[in-house]
Formats: sequence, C-alpha cells, structure tokens
Amino acid sequence: MAKKADIGLIGLAVMGQNLVLNMNDHGYTVAVFNRTVSKVDDFLNDAAKGRTTIIGTHSMEELVATLAKPRKVMLMVKAGEVVDQFIQQLLPLLDKGDVIIDGGNSHYPDTTRRTAELREKGILYIGTGVSGGEEGARRGPSIMPGGNVAAWPLVKPILQAISAKVDDGNPCCDWVGEDGAGHYVKMVHNGIEYGDMQMICEAYDLLRLGLGLDHEQLYEVFDEWNKGELDSYLIEITRDIMAVKDDDGQPLVTKILDRAGQKGTGKWTGISSLELGVPVTLIVEAVYARCLSALKHERVRASKVIKGPDQSIDGEKKVLIEEVRKALLASKIVSYAQGYMLMREAAKENGWKLNYGGIALMWRGGCIIRSVFLGKIKDAFDRNANLDNLLVDPYFTDVMDECQEAWRNTIARAVKAGIPTPAMSSALAFFDGYRSAKLPANLLQAQRDYFGAHTYERIDKPEGEFFHTNWTGTGGNVASSTYQV
Repeated sequence: MAKKADIGLIGLAVMGQNLVLNMNDHGYTVAVFNRTVSKVDDFLNDAAKGRTTIIGTHSMEELVATLAKPRKVMLMVKAGEVVDQFIQQLLPLLDKGDVIIDGGNSHYPDTTRRTAELREKGILYIGTGVSGGEEGARRGPSIMPGGNVAAWPLVKPILQAISAKVDDGNPCCDWVGEDGAGHYVKMVHNGIEYGDMQMICEAYDLLRLGLGLDHEQLYEVFDEWNKGELDSYLIEITRDIMAVKDDDGQPLVTKILDRAGQKGTGKWTGISSLELGVPVTLIVEAVYARCLSALKHERVRASKVIKGPDQSIDGEKKVLIEEVRKALLASKIVSYAQGYMLMREAAKENGWKLNYGGIALMWRGGCIIRSVFLGKIKDAFDRNANLDNLLVDPYFTDVMDECQEAWRNTIARAVKAGIPTPAMSSALAFFDGYRSAKLPANLLQAQRDYFGAHTYERIDKPEGEFFHTNWTGTGGNVASSTYQV
C-alpha cells in the first residue's frame, strides 16, 4: 500500500511550489493539486522531478484520498472569494477533525469568519501569514498561524520544521492567537514592510538627488549601513539593486517606471488603524506615497508648471550621509512602535493574547522585514511584557536621543530642497506628538463645542465630566450627546 501524504497543498504558484519543495526537504510527503491541472504535471516534470515524496493529484477527491488522517490541506491561493470556493469544494470530502490551512494573505475578518463557520462543522481551520517571498518559502519563511487552537498541535511539527530559524535554532513560527490573529499580525507585518520600503526610498532620494551620489557610491553606502544597526533584508536587497546594470551599462533601477503597485495589506493596516483609533501615521503615509506615485501622468504635467527649490544639499557628504542614516533608523523605530501599538489595541478589541516578544522573534528570520533590529524589540518586551510603547523602552529612548538632532536636520534639509519625505516626516511629527504632555487638542475641542455643541472636559475637573459653553450667546445652552467613535 502506498504511503499516505502528511499534508496536501493546493495552489502551485511560486509560493506554493517552493513551500512544497521545502516540506519535501524536511522529510514530509506532500500531495499537490492545482485548479489548472496541467500545472501539476509541469511541476512534477520540472522543479519536483525525481522527488518521490511529492505526489501529484488531478482532482480534489484524489488529493484528499492520498492524505493520512487527520487530513491536513494547505491552500496557497488568491485571497478572498477563491479561498471560500476551495473550502466549499473540500468540505464534502473531509471528516471531523481534519484541518484546512489558509497560507495566503487573507483579510483577518475573513479568517475569523471561516474559523467560526468551520468549527461548527467540526473542521479545524488555521489562517496563517507566510512571509519571505519566493526565497523564504523555499529556504525557510516566517510563519504566523492563528485560528482554531485545536489545530495547532496537528500542524506545528510541519510548520516549525519548514520555517526560518534564528541563531539559537528557534523557529520563526509559533502560535499567534485565536481566529484572525495570525493574519492580523501578518497584515501589520506587511504594513511595516510598506513603511520600511518607503523610508529606504526616501533615503535613496536624499542621497541621490540631494547629495548627488551615483549608484556605485549608493551601493557602498547601503553596504555600509547593512553592517550596523540597519542590518536587514531590505537594506541588503537595496544595496544589491544599486549594482545591477542594464544592457547599456546604466543602472537598471533608473530605467524602472516610478509608479508603485500594491496588493492591499498596507491599505488594510491603515483602515484597521482608523477603526481602532491608533495613529499608525507612517504606514498610512507609505500607502499614500504609492497612491501618489500612481499619478505618474499628472505628476509629469504638474512638474512643467509647478516650480520648486534647487534639490541639491550642500555640506560635508560624509556627515550628511550619517545624518540620513540616523534619520532612517529613528523613523524605523517609530514605524515598529506604531505597528506594535496597533497590534496591542487589536488584541484588546478581539480578546487575543499576543506574545509581542514572540512576534519579534518570528520576524527575526525568513520574512521581508527581518533584521538585527528585531532582536532589540524582543529584548524590550522581555524586560517589560506590558510595555506601553517601544519609544519608552530604555534602549530605544537612548537611540532616539542619539538620532534626534540628525533626524531633524535631515527633514529640514529635505523640506528646504523640496525632496518629499512623507514617511520620515510623519514619523518625526508622531514622535513630537507622542512626547508632548500637552497638545493643542484643547483648542480643537473648543472649536467642536463652538460649532456643534460637542462638549469638552476640563483640566480642573474629574475626567469623564463634560461641559458646554454658549460661545455666541445665542442659540441656548443645549449640548449634543458626548460619544467617541
């Protein structure tokens, strides 16, 4: 009798294929299926050729029949309606206690809904974020599972085996939380990724336009930055991009159209931040920067009629480069601080018990935002599991003190030169707001009460006691009800 497969995987695009090969490398027998069935044979005759522990199947029924019980099926398909379609096709073929794993970038409310619906049918559901791109999927991604906790012991050995490992051998995969928690954490990861990429692009613009560095010099700068506090996957690949030449010998990156795409996770992060009332300003600015880049034709037309200052920045290049580095580092700290604020509020809202140090550990390897920096975040939460904000951790407070002057200088130079730095500028604005014991929201509340009788609290009265002033002397003293969205 043929050996049963340990797990089935549906969806043989880049991520799916590489996860299958990764599972095969770790000794697991994997059955595969794809809606376009010819891709199964193409995979078996190409990347999977000669791998006897990969079983090709040509129908959902055949896939399920090859699986050992309790069956485990992983979906690596497009998020949204396609996931629901495959779940509906699988349900008649599965038994109670079987497991469905969604490894795509599903929106976390969908995962919460699916977990509940399948629980009622006796099927265990996991929604897991998988980060690391093609190379991560092949060699070891960061994996962030959530959903029905009863499913975790059944899939834990496989997912932890194929995940990335940090220096001490710990897997970059652990249980995140109930329902949509895993996909929520992956969504925030992607939002932080948006911010990191945008800030690096802003640093690139400052060095290229402001300081006039050529791409060979830029390679050297990013290479140097990758040896210190900014050591990370995104700095590493930015360095490598600087070295790639087109056929005519010119840097390839200069030939790429400056119009960025996006697939939605950054936008979802921004929407969630608004729903929860958490000021994730840097990530939202990074999303809007992509939206602005999409207005390419308008920008070209505008550039011909709207003039700005000379974009060159004068000064000692070595000093200026170091100040840009510090501005990038300080902004990066704000980005992660905001991301963790958002996860904390979402955990309160949804009843999740998130391990914030553990999340940093999961992001240390395999994923797109992996960096040395994340070890410092884990240390911060090891020191204080109930930390309000990374900015008040002693280590990060010291780094911000060290970077603050250079950060301000860099933003001031960018503004004077007309070089847009939306992410780094918004990070600085947030930092100044967060460290302010008093903000001008007292005037804002007075304005709201003046035109809408929305009431206000007083600093000389207990919190929660609301007042209204008849500012104009007309219209009476009736106030609207007080509430917070």
